[in-house]
Amino acid sequence: MQTLDDMLTQKLLSPDQHFEIRAWTAKARTPEKIMEMPPHLWRALELASVLMDFEGDVGTP
Repeated sequence: MQTLDDMLTQKLLSPDQHFEIRAWTAKARTPEKIMEMPPHLWRALELASVLMDFEGDVGTP
């Protein structure tokens, strides 16, 4: 969950997206259930993940 918190801190997720994703993963007890997350949350999570990796690569030759 640290990554989700980092995404929120870096404003890569809105507070609502953070809450919804966190709530979904908390109630989904298996990886299969997590994979059933609604598409709008997946898109937000995927975009935040890409942006987070991009920000981590800035300045790296």
